[in-house]
Amino acid sequence: MQFPDDDNGQMLAAMADAGIDLSQALDVDFFLVFDDQRDAESALEALSGSEPEGELEINFSEELSKWELIVSLNMVPEYAAIVAEETRLNDFAAEFDGMTDGWGVMQHQEGDDEFADHEHGEDCDDSCQH
Repeated sequence: MQFPDDDNGQMLAAMADAGIDLSQALDVDFFLVFDDQRDAESALEALSGSEPEGELEINFSEELSKWELIVSLNMVPEYAAIVAEETRLNDFAAEFDGMTDGWGVMQHQEGDDEFADHEHGEDCDDSCQH
């Protein structure tokens, strides 16, 4: 697959290289960051009424020293759809003095057999299919 040469294209290319099926819907996490807790909580409240299909989570990121609102949407990770969603969420976050800070997917997705819970151990040999 060919992807544009930007951060989103590079992320999608890395996902494809890792064997993730980009034609299937995945839970894509978009990260919105805010300096002020009240701004993050206000944004969360506003999104709670408008994102019924998505999951929302708020926490303080020690790494960024900012409040982080994670918007998890189940979608096919197509380049144009990712860019459109990032733009929409960045415009939304700006209303609360925030901004987007990238996106990602968890390695283990529902139905993803490659990342089974079983780890290789003493019971496994070279023919193990885990």
